[in-house]
Amino acid sequence: MPQIAQIADTYASQIFWLLLTFGFVFFVIGLGMVPKVQGTADARDAKISGDLDAAKAAFARADEAEADYKVRDAANRSTAQAVVAKAKADAAKASETQLAAADAEAAAKIAAAEARIRAASDAALAQIETVAADAARDMVARISGVEASDEAARNAVKAALAHG
Repeated sequence: MPQIAQIADTYASQIFWLLLTFGFVFFVIGLGMVPKVQGTADARDAKISGDLDAAKAAFARADEAEADYKVRDAANRSTAQAVVAKAKADAAKASETQLAAADAEAAAKIAAAEARIRAASDAALAQIETVAADAARDMVARISGVEASDEAARNAVKAALAHG
């Protein structure tokens, strides 16, 4: 076989070109391009790490702001509830005062009306006694022909009204 016989002649040149090609690739890619690619990857990793750290810091600030907001919200709610409770208490006191004044006014009007009713009732009773005494005196005079005195007629009417 002639190919095997030529290996010794071509083997040295093939190894030379193989080493030259691999050396060129190693120096161009390995020493020229790989550090640039590695630098880009490191820069990207550093940027991602920095962005993650910034995001964590932002989340921490947001949590602090939320906690502060919750504290202020709770304080504002308690203040508002205290104001509402005070307003309710003040309104209740004002209502009680107005109700007491209205009750006193109504009681005074009722007492005055009751006094007027008693006065009118007493006046009516007095007039009834007078009219009844006059009527009784007239009836006695017509029936028996005897004139009864005003005092006797009034006493008879008072006795009849007291029993009836």
